[in-house]
Amino acid sequence: MQTNEHDVNSDLAENDSDVLSNLRSKSLMGVQIEVTVSVGKTRLALSELIKLEKESVLQLDSRIEDPVDIFVGDRLVARGELEEVNGESGHLGVRLTEVADLSGGV
Repeated sequence: MQTNEHDVNSDLAENDSDVLSNLRSKSLMGVQIEVTVSVGKTRLALSELIKLEKESVLQLDSRIEDPVDIFVGDRLVARGELEEVNGESGHLGVRLTEVADLSGGV
């Protein structure tokens, strides 16, 4: 049986491309990204901002039981509820209640 050299090279090129694509995606899985949890916001006049001192308290537009938004960059990727992490007094965590479809990427 004679093998067409073009078909073999074509198959190898496709396999190489699949292998490289697979390696790239696996190597990216270890990259750490910054995740931001937004618990609320407020608006201040510049004069109020300038007066802020240590121990000042900013009142936010949300309550402690309100859902929080989780962002990667500018993209909203999930929502959740704040909770204290078990065994870690004073440390907060977020229990996810909604997660965006990230199959298309972040």
